[in-house]
Amino acid sequence: MDLVADDREAPTTGGRTTEPLTQYMQRVNQRVRAFDRRHPLLWDLHFTAFWVTAALIDYLGDGWRNVTHNPDAPGWFLLTLSLGLSLPLLRRRTHPAAALLATAPFALANAWSGTALQAALLQLVVIYHIALRTPLRNLWWAAALTLAPVVVSAARHGEGEWNQQIGSHLTSVVVAVLIGITVRTRRNYTEALEDRAHRLEIERDQQARIATAAERARIAREMHDIIGHNLSVITGLADGGKYAATKSPERAAQALDAIGTTSRQALGELRRLLDVLRDDDTAHPAARTPQPGLTDLDRLIDGVRTAGLPVHTSIEGRATLAPGRQLTVYRVVQEALTNTLKHAGPDATSNLAIAYGDKGAVTVTLTDTGKGTPPTAPSDGRGIPGMRERTALYGGTLEAGPRPHPERGWLVHLHLPEETPQ
Repeated sequence: MDLVADDREAPTTGGRTTEPLTQYMQRVNQRVRAFDRRHPLLWDLHFTAFWVTAALIDYLGDGWRNVTHNPDAPGWFLLTLSLGLSLPLLRRRTHPAAALLATAPFALANAWSGTALQAALLQLVVIYHIALRTPLRNLWWAAALTLAPVVVSAARHGEGEWNQQIGSHLTSVVVAVLIGITVRTRRNYTEALEDRAHRLEIERDQQARIATAAERARIAREMHDIIGHNLSVITGLADGGKYAATKSPERAAQALDAIGTTSRQALGELRRLLDVLRDDDTAHPAARTPQPGLTDLDRLIDGVRTAGLPVHTSIEGRATLAPGRQLTVYRVVQEALTNTLKHAGPDATSNLAIAYGDKGAVTVTLTDTGKGTPPTAPSDGRGIPGMRERTALYGGTLEAGPRPHPERGWLVHLHLPEETPQ
């Protein structure tokens, strides 16, 4: 029973189906261990009381006379030996070495006097706990201390061969030690598995939090790009329509029509973005529309031109970009044109040059002839910091700043290198 109480690890089945009786025994065993962990002293008291009672029954029932060499030993002496060999078991789990040292004098007295009380065998329980709970180097002196009374008894009252008496007790000691080491190894292995599972669980939670934060940052960047660009276009169209309302009603109507088109486009992009947050089972198939790419640049530029910013474009080479790189180029151009609409001032123009290279390389240069005042970057990392984050995902570089004197305006230069083969 003591071996079961000390083997604290929960039983495992390795994924195999267990019998109902086995499952029931495992549940009972787990409950016993859990109770022992909560109330260790209660189990120790019961265990010690059981062996004290057994030792006293051996003494009071004269069972010891069947093996003794000294049937005339006084009662007080027998009672003292019985209690001295059994009571230290109370500390066998917390202080096994001290418990063995406490029983050693009584074991030697038992061997020297020839009473040969069977309670001396309780030292094997203490030896088991030494093997289970203390450094294994303690086994050398513990085994020698346990064998000493056998040697004394064989020398003083020996009957038969010495090697039989000592060998028999030595075998018992070895068995107790092997059981202790086996239980210890199994418990350490289970604790290592539990610790590894705990660390993997923590790592999984950390990875989930990191992925969640990255997804939130991505969604925030997308929303900034969508809302910031389209609102800037709508603002420009509204200002132009206001001035044209009195002089050219037709132009004002065109501006209102462009405002409606831009608004619907922005709402559609926001719906697609927000649908990403929904479960796949509930998301409508139409919500899985691809992200903007290079084919959407013309519509983007036309919207900016409609808002009142002339944009001149030049393209070299043939586009061979992956969807992720296309989205990066689109968002950088969108952010740069939006900043030009906001900060360049009236009568500004913009020039967009795109040069495609081999294996996904691309260079984008966007300049304007505005005031050259830097756009105010929000503190949450959107705008230009967001463009740099997108660019860094593909090992590229992004330069954004005023054009060198004497030129006026603002410069945004993006370069994505060739894709690295996977």
